[in-house]
Amino acid sequence: MSCIKVMVVDDSAVVRQVVSGLLAADPEIEVISAVADPLLAMVRMQNQWPDVIVLDIEMPRMDGITFLKKIMHERPTPVVICSTLAETGTKTAIEALAAGAVAIITKPKLGIKQFLNDSSNDLITTVKTAARANVKRLMIIEKYTADVILLPAGSHGAMIQTTERVVAIGTSTGGTQALEKVLVTLPQVSPGIVIVQHMPEKFTADFAARLNTLCQIVVKEAQHNDRVIQGQALIAPGGKHMLLRRNGAQYFVEVIDGPLVNRHRPSVDVLFRSVAKCAGANALGVIMTGMGDDGAAGLLEMRKVGARTIAQDEESCVVYGMPKEAVKRGAVEKTVPLNAIGREILQQLYGAVAG
Repeated sequence: MSCIKVMVVDDSAVVRQVVSGLLAADPEIEVISAVADPLLAMVRMQNQWPDVIVLDIEMPRMDGITFLKKIMHERPTPVVICSTLAETGTKTAIEALAAGAVAIITKPKLGIKQFLNDSSNDLITTVKTAARANVKRLMIIEKYTADVILLPAGSHGAMIQTTERVVAIGTSTGGTQALEKVLVTLPQVSPGIVIVQHMPEKFTADFAARLNTLCQIVVKEAQHNDRVIQGQALIAPGGKHMLLRRNGAQYFVEVIDGPLVNRHRPSVDVLFRSVAKCAGANALGVIMTGMGDDGAAGLLEMRKVGARTIAQDEESCVVYGMPKEAVKRGAVEKTVPLNAIGREILQQLYGAVAG
């Protein structure tokens, strides 16, 4: 019988060392990799895919639950959660099992090394049992929400009011022309802007470059870790999600892979939710012409944490789908025609009127 190939993903070097050693001691198990976070795991998995993943939950850059959902969506693989957060019956444990984990091992907060050594037989048995699980039946063919990328915004996430302002814009069908009409009206003193326009991969760079030649502000396709600064608009690359992050009082963007959300990548909901978490009342959300409902849930989260929110009106939309759904859910504070959105952006955030 061939060995069970196992990957260990845990940000603790001690846990990686102990778990790898215990598993590797069994002749039926081969530890092919032990890495500190899910992003490193994804790099290794491009070369060799494990039969079983032993996964922590609380890790830097991407949490274990998000990684678990991504794996189960893209290539269902048996996952054993090994975490201090996944105590029996807790919300985290239930969420892990619902996302597709086949087993959970709860680590103590203290004495982890001794616990793992004492529980070596249970660990090995759990991994061997997991390897026989038919997880393909857990594959969910559905419309994913932004939950697969990041958790909902809470009151703890956003800063109190600051002088830094962020505008988040989401649009789809008809949005290329609509964005041009908005962005060309904005002066160089405009707040930093982050944009999701539903568009295929490799098209967004040319789209951003064209807008850059027409606008007073700088417009560019976003790159990972780009700063969000005054007088600049960042457009999410096609085929990638874009999230707002915060470092002190400064904002920047993360550009990441991930499942389709609301059948889109990039997704407006993913961007808006990250803005709700990181910027809160320091932000303005704008939802514009587009088919479907992407962005409605995220805009509602923004409004709930104090952000201003506006929608393009029905008469000026090519497709009144996304704004209509946002209005229906109570996510929209004000509805305005397309030719007033640029002025509204400045008025809402600065109390000034464009041009």
